[in-house]
Amino acid sequence: MPTVAIALGSNLGDRGAHLRWALNQLRPLLKNVKVSTFIETDPVDVPDEQGKYLNAVAVGEVEMSPQLLMRELGRIERERGRKRSSWRAARTLDLDLILHGAAMIETENLTVPHPGFRGRMFVLEPLAEIAPEMVDPKTGLTVGELLLKLQGASHKSQA
Repeated sequence: MPTVAIALGSNLGDRGAHLRWALNQLRPLLKNVKVSTFIETDPVDVPDEQGKYLNAVAVGEVEMSPQLLMRELGRIERERGRKRSSWRAARTLDLDLILHGAAMIETENLTVPHPGFRGRMFVLEPLAEIAPEMVDPKTGLTVGELLLKLQGASHKSQA
């Protein structure tokens, strides 16, 4: 059974309640679930003024394909009131499939591993907290190594 990593985020309403609700919806889909600490982060790459996000990552084993899991994540988002009014709009709930075992998929509707996760501290930090040994099949690096690389790049840009 492949191990998956799912990033959770919310910046509308009761953010913690949205994340906890989503985790309860994910538990029947995943086995051996681990959940990171919830962290508050500033919005990144958004088109308008938005409130802070609450982010977390869940890791678990899954029997379903990446495509079916993505449909389930979309269903969970919609059930919690997610509206896709514009690109990167504020949201009650955002669920991103980051990794699905060793799967590497690039289609019009799905890219796995998630194309932006290697540059997102708000994904790598919580993921490294609970699964630093997970491997990015595209780079061959572990999540822990990706985090160290991003932290190094971040320190250089601040210098």
